[in-house]
Amino acid sequence: MNSWLNFINIKNRTVKKMIILLLKTIGIILGIIILYAALGYLLPFIEVSAKDDGQNKEIPIYIYTNGVHTDIVMPVKNNLQDWSAKIPFENTLSKKTDYNYVGIGWGDKGFYLDTPTWADLKFSTAVKAAFWMSESAMHCTYYKEMKEGVDCKKMMISKNQYQKLIRFVDAKFDKDKNGNYILIPTNAVYSDNDAFYDAKGKYSFLNTCNTWANDALKAAEQKAALWTPSDYGIFLHYK
Repeated sequence: MNSWLNFINIKNRTVKKMIILLLKTIGIILGIIILYAALGYLLPFIEVSAKDDGQNKEIPIYIYTNGVHTDIVMPVKNNLQDWSAKIPFENTLSKKTDYNYVGIGWGDKGFYLDTPTWADLKFSTAVKAAFWMSESAMHCTYYKEMKEGVDCKKMMISKNQYQKLIRFVDAKFDKDKNGNYILIPTNAVYSDNDAFYDAKGKYSFLNTCNTWANDALKAAEQKAALWTPSDYGIFLHYK
């Protein structure tokens, strides 16, 4: 009888320990989520100021968001850079050559290729993206014109600042042995004017597509958030 009671007591203590461990784990996860949400909202308010290098501001660039993801939009070609030589027009479905701007964004490859809408988002895709478990990609979109609005902001930068931006963006592309950007063959393009390329780095909840775009602005010595995981944190400084 005593041995049976001891067995019951041991079992009860084990169950209690498991419940306590489970509650602690849930508490830690909820704490991380709450902290992340708080920092994701508050840190963007801390502005990294633009720098004036004393040169003429003669090159237009844009930040453009689709509501979730921010792209850096630049002239297709000028005397400093010809993006069409690295991102060929022929890699788009339209194959048109009369575009004036190219938008470039970095992000999770699974999100880009397997999640055309939020309704298509899979739990496995989200987990891999959040925790450094999948590859990344560059999404490149050509435009004939840019229209300023709440989703698109223009800024003028100097040649020196543009060269810094070029180096930052170029460094994120994976390249073959000849230094060419590596096209991702896929039918999962968004329109007839875009294409995907392999990229360096791992996407995560700490390093998102918008974090990259924000860092691109810092590289170009433009206004930016101290850190932001969202497009909100970027556009907050360009109202």
